[in-house]
Amino acid sequence: MVLIDNVSIAPLSQQELAMSISKQYLKTKPACKVTFKLTAETLPAATEVALLGEFNNWDPHALVMKKSKSGDFSASITLPKDSEFQFRYLVDGGTWLNDEEADAYLPSRVSYDENSVLKL
Repeated sequence: MVLIDNVSIAPLSQQELAMSISKQYLKTKPACKVTFKLTAETLPAATEVALLGEFNNWDPHALVMKKSKSGDFSASITLPKDSEFQFRYLVDGGTWLNDEEADAYLPSRVSYDENSVLKL
């Protein structure tokens, strides 16, 4: 289930579920490189997507995702392992989106929404 502006939208098929989170634990230090991806099918009309969370103090300008020629959005960040972070996507400065691939969801402290949770 994907939440957009407090509305749950169920994907019609697994193929339409076009979000991913990949984790690569580093061998040389206690950290994990996390890559977030939203495909063009998920947000066909989006022009900008920002990744906000506890790891960047919810700053909408700290981690703007890169848009590829195919229309996919992606961003990578290295975070300490054995940690947990709440996060969400901000689409075009006005639409909040949770990640279907999140490890968990927790109630937001500032609204009635839930935040996605990343566990490392």
